[in-house]
Amino acid sequence: MIKGVLFDFWGTLVENGVYSPLRQAKKILGINMPFGKYVVRFEKALMLSNKSLEEGFRQVFDAFNIPFEQSVLDELVALWRENAEKAELYPETKEVLEDLKASDKKLCLISNTDSFSVNQVLSRTTLRKYFDAIVLSCAVGCLKMNPRMFYYALKMLNLQKNEVVMVGDSIESDVIGAKKAGIKVILVDRKNKREFKPKINNLSELKEMLESLN
Repeated sequence: MIKGVLFDFWGTLVENGVYSPLRQAKKILGINMPFGKYVVRFEKALMLSNKSLEEGFRQVFDAFNIPFEQSVLDELVALWRENAEKAELYPETKEVLEDLKASDKKLCLISNTDSFSVNQVLSRTTLRKYFDAIVLSCAVGCLKMNPRMFYYALKMLNLQKNEVVMVGDSIESDVIGAKKAGIKVILVDRKNKREFKPKINNLSELKEMLESLN
């Protein structure tokens, strides 16, 4: 019986305010390496502490052995702030969360994030009220590829791994991380391009999918 749902943030509940901040940052920094490898190193540098954006991006320079430039730092900080300020909830997000709360499901937000971005969006929307727990990498000190982040979420919800499902759009973070923790996963594939089951094209399909898993 599914008693709780863990939700990813970006690409699942909320749409980025600008085109792929991670890809833009890679270009701004002039980094030449496979995107997946870059993302892991970038997120480890920026998203594992509660430091300010400025301090976090200084760690990104160090992580990639890039000489520090104030103008580049300013461009990255401006990009991150613009993304958070312009980010929008997907049209179905609130209705889906309200329905789940009405059915007594425990909800947890679980996200790889710096100390600014997710908190900024939560502050200017009504999303925070829907969640029984919020687990952020910058507070926990690990990314979702580490099952410890999911164990922490289970503890916060006081549920067992077979009583929850993870809903997210990333194979690397949401699917692999949750499976390492023994948690079922539903992939959100808004462009319907990935070979994975079970998956949904948007959150409006989540209720029916949850019923099929019970």
